[in-house]
Amino acid sequence: MTVPRPAGPGPTGLDVTVRETGPGTVRELTGDQIAGLLSVPDVVRLTPAAGGRWRLRGNQKVGLVRLRTPSGGAVELRLRPKLPVRDLMFLLSYSPGDPWRPEPVTAAESDDLLPAVADLLARNARRTLDAGVLHGYRTVEEDLPLIRGRIRTADQLRRVGLPLPVAVRYDDHTPDIAENRVLLTALHLAARLPGVPRRTALALRHLAGHLTGVRPLHPGAPLPRWTPNRLNSRYTRVLRLAELVLSARSVQPAGGTPTAADGFLLDMPDVFERFLTVALGDVLARQGIRCAGQEGHHRLDEARRVRLRPDIVLYRAGRPVSVVDAKYVFLDRPAPSTDHLGQLLGYCTALGLPHGHLVYAATAQDGPADHVIRRSGITVTAHALDLARPPAELLASVAQLAARITATAAGAHPAPDPS
Repeated sequence: MTVPRPAGPGPTGLDVTVRETGPGTVRELTGDQIAGLLSVPDVVRLTPAAGGRWRLRGNQKVGLVRLRTPSGGAVELRLRPKLPVRDLMFLLSYSPGDPWRPEPVTAAESDDLLPAVADLLARNARRTLDAGVLHGYRTVEEDLPLIRGRIRTADQLRRVGLPLPVAVRYDDHTPDIAENRVLLTALHLAARLPGVPRRTALALRHLAGHLTGVRPLHPGAPLPRWTPNRLNSRYTRVLRLAELVLSARSVQPAGGTPTAADGFLLDMPDVFERFLTVALGDVLARQGIRCAGQEGHHRLDEARRVRLRPDIVLYRAGRPVSVVDAKYVFLDRPAPSTDHLGQLLGYCTALGLPHGHLVYAATAQDGPADHVIRRSGITVTAHALDLARPPAELLASVAQLAARITATAAGAHPAPDPS
């Protein structure tokens, strides 16, 4: 898969750097540039400023966006993370049962996100593929001049004349499986990210060469499903990273406008939620508790028309014992917002739980704070995780968070989820 690389903004284009959060930057914009920026409203927030200028604010996205305006001009947005890139790389690369080990990688210590992502993918792919390429079985149906596997009897009997070729079905032991297709496509994409050093790009292409016989995904195609198991366990870490790379491989303009846009974006709330799901799951699995992320089968009403999708539901012996909502928000008030509390109240009500948890990425609170919801019998506890702490300290904080959650879940005995 290739990523289009339009020409740079040039002397008449716009090239601007915006941090993911904060006051943003004020610039003079042409009507054409405004139209281009409004075509990707989820990327930056655009508001009028004094003197006929415009303020561009980040919208919790990081990466690079290049787009063509309606009249053919160019806009390039560089969206900087508020976290140091090295800390962000840790969040992206963490996987269960695989403690983080510091590695002296220059790109990951720089302030440029894209080279760091490419470097991280190359290092993880090298460790994975050095142990060999994973193979699996895939069912193949084709017509052959000889019998292989099982004859597709119904198809064969419909034929007239000579019995050859024979319609057969067989299981082929092949590297062309979902895991390798995801990895190969991510390697191709990362090698073409803007600003990636030539040495890293060559390493990525060399690693892609290990995957002979694997077909890359078509542009825009959904990622194939794969299930972690004993056989692909060594692929888990690199595949989680590859999925993040591929989920950020394009920018879709709003409203079906003809504006052309491409780039590499990471949605920071999604990054935080994924890390929290994996890190909590790693700790709680030792206590017989399973963390399930983004389940869509829960319903709030008896008629089962109102769908709920909690960030994380904790299960013990098949029964939900707690629910967690990840919030990539700086809490600058004494208590969570009404919306946040109401959301947890709905989750707890639907799951029959007396206690739920809000976990903020950064907060002004000194510690967890309980909020007892009146006339409901439900308590919501707000917690803080400082993502800028060193990895070992951050994982220790996650372990403390897990202990607090399990303590409140100890007395939870809801009925099994009917769905």
